[in-house]
Amino acid sequence: MTELTDLTHVAAIRDEKKARNGADQARIRRLLPELENLERIVSEAPSDVTAGIISQVSASDMTLPVYRVDVGNAPADAPALLLVGGVHGLERIGTQVLLAWLESLLHRLHWDEHLAELLTRVRLVFVPLVNPGGMLLNRRSNPGGVDLMRNAPLMAQAESTWLLGGQRLSRRLPWYTGKPDAGMEPESRALEAVVHELVTGRPFSLSLDCHSGFGLRDQIWFPYAYRRRPMRRIADVMALKLLWEQAYPHHDYVFEPQSAHYLTHGDLWDYFYKQINRDNEGRFLPLTLEMGSWRWIRKRPRQLLRLDGFFNPLLPHRHQRVLRSHLIWLDFLLSATAHYQQWLPDSAQERTLRQAALLHWYR
Repeated sequence: MTELTDLTHVAAIRDEKKARNGADQARIRRLLPELENLERIVSEAPSDVTAGIISQVSASDMTLPVYRVDVGNAPADAPALLLVGGVHGLERIGTQVLLAWLESLLHRLHWDEHLAELLTRVRLVFVPLVNPGGMLLNRRSNPGGVDLMRNAPLMAQAESTWLLGGQRLSRRLPWYTGKPDAGMEPESRALEAVVHELVTGRPFSLSLDCHSGFGLRDQIWFPYAYRRRPMRRIADVMALKLLWEQAYPHHDYVFEPQSAHYLTHGDLWDYFYKQINRDNEGRFLPLTLEMGSWRWIRKRPRQLLRLDGFFNPLLPHRHQRVLRSHLIWLDFLLSATAHYQQWLPDSAQERTLRQAALLHWYR
């Protein structure tokens, strides 16, 4: 079980920042403003927000924390929503989107009684910067050269795309899975502990992992990435998709299984989903937001001259547009998690929705 190192949100942040010297603090402000922003947001948060350090990683002679932030006081049997970002250090926009929503929520809690009541019915947890070492170094992998989304002990059941699907040739090449006998990386293990502690014993849990990649549209991906056959609870995904489209018919997301694009080794969410389905009676639905970076590059091809330009909007007005464009989706996921009993299919509906999903995604 994951344990928070401090009981209050102020103590966790204050102690961590005190441990840094002035030079480290200046480097974080310059090279890792996302961590600085996260610590500022949580240190100013109300008392029902707690934060703790679930892992620490070393990068460039610095020790960096991996934070978990809990919002609200929902009971242990309430449904849970887990929001994750920064798994790939180059994809800063995922962390930034989550921090923008977290800051919005905390300001709204001062006056929004409906939101405050909602957070008594759903457990909301953020791990917004899983890979601070990779983000500090401006690389996709963690400081050890391992791609965390290729790091789980799970192999693709068919031929994966060369290199892209995960490789064991060298940590100097992208998409390195790590050595098979080395186990998962500290960041992966920390996220695994959060997932198991949060999901176990709950009737319903949903997660969203925020990434960016090459595409002209924003995509909502769901397992599996290691095989092309449908996941066990594919009817739940179809029910959520229909619920979203009925509430927001003019949205711009594409719902697809990740395997529609390519197969990969070692996908963390495939691994967590299979573990939890085997050991837990509740339902767990892991999703990935893959923000399409080609739309930013198409409008400003000069971004290709910078490594971070491949994955992030660089112009201020486009950056602000991305930060606000996903707020409705995140609000929707919070409400859908809190009211899962109203839309999650029962046994009679499940067969119909499963057939619809098979026809829609797996013909």
